[in-house]
Amino acid sequence: MPLIIAFLLGIANFAMQKAVSESGHPFVEDSKIHFGKYFGKNSSYYLEYAILVGVMYFAVGGSWLAVGIYLVYSAINALAAWVLLTGRV
Repeated sequence: MPLIIAFLLGIANFAMQKAVSESGHPFVEDSKIHFGKYFGKNSSYYLEYAILVGVMYFAVGGSWLAVGIYLVYSAINALAAWVLLTGRV
């Protein structure tokens, strides 16, 4: 069960990241330009993937703590996506 929850949260995180990445928000565009020079244009996806793989590794062992931390991380991502996509910043 922890693995399934981690996987579904991962799908949600990638969907939020794609929506924010394609939003055209000035903060996001500036971040892409600045960090893209150093880490590549898809580096945020690589980092998100690495986090997901790590959580899924622990979830296979039945770690609810890792899934709980990832749930909090996902909630923070959802809040940040909502703020950026609704133009509150």
